[in-house]
Amino acid sequence: MTLPAASSDPVRHAPPASADTPDTHPDRPRVTALHLSAFARHRRAGLPLGPLTLLTGPSGSGKTSALRAYEALARLGGGAELGEAFPDPAACVPERARPDTQGRRGFRIGCTADGPAGPVRLDVAVQAEPRLRVVGERLTADGLVLLETALRDPARHAVQAAWHTAGSTPVTRAPLPDDRLGTALLPLRVAGRTPGQRRVLAAAEQMVVALRSVFACDPRPDGMRGPVPAGTGRLLGDCGNLADVLWRTRAECGRRHAQLVAAVRAGCAGPVADVLARTDGAGAVRALLDRGDGIRTDLRLLGDGELRYLALALVLLTGPGVLEVDAPGEVPAALQTLTVLADGLDRCLDARQRSELLRLAARMSERGHIRLVGAVSDASWAAGADGVTVVHLTRD
Repeated sequence: MTLPAASSDPVRHAPPASADTPDTHPDRPRVTALHLSAFARHRRAGLPLGPLTLLTGPSGSGKTSALRAYEALARLGGGAELGEAFPDPAACVPERARPDTQGRRGFRIGCTADGPAGPVRLDVAVQAEPRLRVVGERLTADGLVLLETALRDPARHAVQAAWHTAGSTPVTRAPLPDDRLGTALLPLRVAGRTPGQRRVLAAAEQMVVALRSVFACDPRPDGMRGPVPAGTGRLLGDCGNLADVLWRTRAECGRRHAQLVAAVRAGCAGPVADVLARTDGAGAVRALLDRGDGIRTDLRLLGDGELRYLALALVLLTGPGVLEVDAPGEVPAALQTLTVLADGLDRCLDARQRSELLRLAARMSERGHIRLVGAVSDASWAAGADGVTVVHLTRD
């Protein structure tokens, strides 16, 4: 199979999909669709994303790979190299893709981001074999190509880029490295002297801001049960350092901690008066539930569902300052939106825990600061819930 070029996708004639209702937070860039043109199990897939999105489908339908694609785009938007965004690029190549005459195979992904600049679409073609590299990229808005790159010389570690100028010279051309996202590099290359350049800058910056604040998590109960060393107080994706983070958040924000306690009370068995963290004097931190009657339950005694519920509630109630997230420091916090990618969102949760977690996610997403994309085995329990976008995936 020949690697598909970025220019082969008719984005000029396909308006970007959006699952959002009329925007109450127009100044906050956010990703409204994920495009998996040729990625792992996906072919020509367009996944609409709202403030609260559930990806559902049978095992093997590509829920996890869709989240992986989103996380990779976020890493690229933050300036990461391809190898960091795609540690196993061969797994991203469609299963039945055959190499071309030069032994090349690859994949294509992209997204649409909405915000002050209007809907902006990004499409990226990546060569996975024989060497990982970007071979084509395109940034478009309102049917206009703002940036386009293409691999002209396979012997060079660069792609030829052309971006919209609309001045005395309609297009500016220059080489860009083939191991990074060109859109993320544009703010360092475009002067912004002409209206065309400023439009390119606005679109590129909107895409980068929409992508960067992403927290991918899949809480692992076994790693949350024992004591952990005191550290940075920033929650990791597997939530294994939950006790250390609780030690920090309880001391720093009483209001948010009270909300967490209320959420835990609604989703855990037995009475819950407080959620505590204690040190053992040797630098290790252990978390406990205060039952309010002199009894304290160590987290190691909780069930898997209770631990996953507690960790996910903490994620939704905090933000980039507490989560291990690459947030754009140059963007005011009021204009940032954190997107939580939760694989197996409903794993081990009972009906009450699922409902309470969905209610908490809906409440937090209403404020515009948090968006959630969760992969679930079955979304029937969320049917009819306000503000929930359910995307059904099937096996091809």
